[in-house]
Amino acid sequence: MKTMLVGELKTHFSEILEDVRQGSRVGILYGRAKKPVALIVPYAEEPVKERKIGILDGIATVEFKDDFEMTEEELLGMK
Repeated sequence: MKTMLVGELKTHFSEILEDVRQGSRVGILYGRAKKPVALIVPYAEEPVKERKIGILDGIATVEFKDDFEMTEEELLGMK
């Protein structure tokens, strides 16, 4: 894994993105102590997993009707 200071990252950003696109990982160091603060890694699609109901899995089912509508605010009781 390659590491670099924030200033170096700013200067060579396009080159770093190309390296990351090709599979490299880049650690970002910050400050005089060169403390690691971030890691740039290649983007990877994560498969969407079906959510389980939890303790009711296999016992109960959840079904939403086609005309069901609720905003996030309504769900959270903000509206």
